[in-house]
Amino acid sequence: MTAFRALLISELKIFSRDRMAMFFTLLFPLVFILIFGFLMRGIGDVDQARLGILFTSETDGQSLMQTIEEAGSMDLSFFESQEELEDAVAARTIDFGMHWDGSGLQFFYDANRVQENFAFEQVARGIATEFDFRRQAVTRVLPIEEVHVGTIQSIGWYNLVLPGILAFSVLSAGLFAVSGHLTQMKQRNILDRLIVTPMPPMALLSAIVVIRLGVVFISTLITLGVGIAVFGLQFEVDWFRFVIFVICATLGTMGMGTIIALLVRRPSSASSLANVLAMVMMFFAGIYFPIEFMPAFLRSVGKGLPLTHMANAMRYVTGVIEMSELEFWAITFSLLGFAIVLFPVLARYVVRPLRR
Repeated sequence: MTAFRALLISELKIFSRDRMAMFFTLLFPLVFILIFGFLMRGIGDVDQARLGILFTSETDGQSLMQTIEEAGSMDLSFFESQEELEDAVAARTIDFGMHWDGSGLQFFYDANRVQENFAFEQVARGIATEFDFRRQAVTRVLPIEEVHVGTIQSIGWYNLVLPGILAFSVLSAGLFAVSGHLTQMKQRNILDRLIVTPMPPMALLSAIVVIRLGVVFISTLITLGVGIAVFGLQFEVDWFRFVIFVICATLGTMGMGTIIALLVRRPSSASSLANVLAMVMMFFAGIYFPIEFMPAFLRSVGKGLPLTHMANAMRYVTGVIEMSELEFWAITFSLLGFAIVLFPVLARYVVRPLRR
């Protein structure tokens, strides 16, 4: 027990001095959620959109207002002239504008808001279509029927992004624990000194796992807390599944790091390769935008990446999306399977002296 405690203390000191591992595990997720949160939060979310309205005719005005109120909980502002309305759109005191002259609807958008206008345009089309039905006193050819599809309430785009960043931080911690951290221990001759002591390889791996699990839990909780405190996000976390998933995912990604450590002969190159793979997976795994936006070939690539399924499982345990229990546990135990299969390989072929 004393020897294992010494390994834990030693591993903690080594990790605290590994600046790259600390950055990608602790600081990198925070940097990303802050940058993307301030720049891109609210994209695709029109519940709190600000709509400017100009009436130059009272004809069907009451019917139009009823249509707007049914379109969503938007913040409405009224203007006296089209010039004031256009100036407000340009100054972004409102998100988009609408002018009713008694014969037609005209909408105004800020051309610089490329990523947000698609959502405003959808709302505008809905208002125009429904208002046209009211004016003609006709019913829809295809009636609308509410169908229960789940219990998850409507959420914003950033609620989907943040759990994906949590999954990425878990991936980074696991990969760098072996491919970066352990191989750097070889390069610095730290591993050689430990191996000559009466220390079984699994004892060292256990110490690494305990430290990495602690760091990952701290990182995910801090990231989740910052998202809630700074951006007002709301999550319904299933802590039981959250804890189990984080443990299995961390162990599984450490197993993936074993493959890198075996393929790359030079220890200094393993960390760089892990960094490249992590960044590639981050952009193709649907972390910041749905993989459905990609071309068919890239969608196939994205669906084959472990991070894609890790991100979806993390969204499930934070209450953002729905997922079948079978799918969640299949993802979780598949990651655990990586660890069970590859940890003996790690103990035998990676935790050994560096051949010169």
